Formats: sequence, structure tokens, C-alpha cells
Amino acid sequence: MFKPTLTLAADDPNPLAHVLDVQNVLGPFSMHVLTMFVAATLTVLVMLKVAKSIGTGEESEGPDRYMTKGALGQFFEVIILYLRDKMIRAQLGEKDGDRFAPFLLTMFFFILFCNMLGLIPLLDLQHVVGGIGWGDSHWAIIGGTATGNLAVTAGLATIAFFVIQISGIRQNGFAGWLKHFLGGAPVYLAPIMVPVEIISLIIKPSALALRLCANMVAGHTLLATILLFTGMAIAGVGVWGAPVTLVAMVAGVAIYFLEIFVGLLQAFIFTFLTTVFIAQLVHHHDDHAHDDHGLDGHAPAPAHA
Repeated sequence: MFKPTLTLAADDPNPLAHVLDVQNVLGPFSMHVLTMFVAATLTVLVMLKVAKSIGTGEESEGPDRYMTKGALGQFFEVIILYLRDKMIRAQLGEKDGDRFAPFLLTMFFFILFCNMLGLIPLLDLQHVVGGIGWGDSHWAIIGGTATGNLAVTAGLATIAFFVIQISGIRQNGFAGWLKHFLGGAPVYLAPIMVPVEIISLIIKPSALALRLCANMVAGHTLLATILLFTGMAIAGVGVWGAPVTLVAMVAGVAIYFLEIFVGLLQAFIFTFLTTVFIAQLVHHHDDHAHDDHGLDGHAPAPAHA
């Protein structure tokens, strides 16, 4: 069984070891799979607590019953309201936005929790425990970044793909869904438009999966590479390597904070693009109706007129 070294020791010159998935003592469940389950569990537990904090309290509380309780609930409330008002409703409208908000918010927070868990040195802590306890410095059950595994991001993209297509069929009917492959072009352009649209059905979720995975792998690989210099410099040239070690430590801290930002940004981008793709199909007929209305010369005057 392949077990790459996953610590930040100087004798581990391969930074990719920090992002590879490995099997563990629990059999068929790999390290990233277990980390994904941990992230899913944390998402459910935290969101249940947040929902309870945001929910309206008892009448005996008076006006305070409408106030969000606790710093955790207030923190997540700001994020949820921003995503709902500035992203979901802005793309889908209030009615459809509220209908898709539970799915989109769940996807956002699950990806965010996966990204953030990857920044906690769970692997190194388990390696220390294994090395001290029974002499296995490679022992680990969970750890790493689940969203740095293409299988995980492909699974998320597949779920998004089916939600996008099913919502489009439900909104427009199967015939209307088929018409969108023409993209509003004349029927005689179908031999060109239909293959292009079918390819785009594959490209959109593939881009979602590859973008998220690539950013997680790239950031963690860069961080591991920089931190390797902290031990390699002193091991290679002795005390003269101390300045290199110091610079590597400072750079590692900076990259770590950048990774926090990237983890948040990638969760937002994945959710935002999924929202856009849903809106493209859900509002397909509305867009054509608007275009036809505008072409007959009787479009409504601007509100300020």
C-alpha cells in the first residue's frame, strides 16, 4: 500500500505528498473521504445552531425575540444575507432565488468547510501521535483537503449539473429545454449550434470541478514547498541557513492567510457560477419573451420617464 510521507520534515522533498489522498486503517474509506464526511457533519451541526440563533424566539422575550443570538449566528447571518440578496436573488429573482437558496447555501458552506479543514494541520498532529504512540510516523485517519481531490469536486459538479438541467426542464418543459440548444438561432443552424451547446453542457461542470480542485492543490503545494525550506536550509548549510528559514516562515504565514482567502473565494465562485447556470435555463423563456416584446416596438418606457 502506497503511503507517502505527509509531514513537513526536511527528509520529505516532495510537496505533492501533502495533497495526495491515501488509504487508512478504516479500509475502503480513504483519508479525503473521511475528511469530507467530517466537513458535512460540521456543516449540518453548525447550520442547525446558526438557524436556532437566527430564528425568532419566544414571545416572552419581547422585541429581543427578533434579534440574532450569539456572535456565531450573527457572523453567519451576514454571510447568508449577502449571498441571498447579492448573488442568489440577483440572478434568479426573489421567488426562484428563495426556492434554490437552500441548495446553493448548502453547497457554499460545505465547500467552505472542506477548504478550511484542509488548513488545519490534522495530518501532522496524527503523525506526531502515531510516532510517539506506536512508532508509525505516517499514521493518519483524516486530514488533507477533500476539495483538493478531483473525485470530490467532480461529484459536486455532477450534483450541480443535474440540478441545473432538471430545474431547466421543470421550468420550460422538455420541449422548451430542447429549444435552448439552438440558443435563439434559426433552425437551419442546428447542425452547428446543437453540438456546441451539448459540448457546453460538459464543459460547464468540468470547469467547476477543475477550478476548485486546481486552486486547492496549487495553494497547498505552494505552502508545503515554502515550509520545506524551513528545515532544508538548516539541514543543508547549517546555521547559515537560518535567514532562509526565517524568510520561509514569514512567507509561509503570508501564504497561509492567502489560502484562507482563496478557500472562501473558491466556495463563492463555485456557488456563483452554479447560480448563473441555473438562471440561464430557468429564465430561458423569460429572456425570449422579453426579446420578442422588445422587437415589436411596444416595449415599456423606462421607469424614470
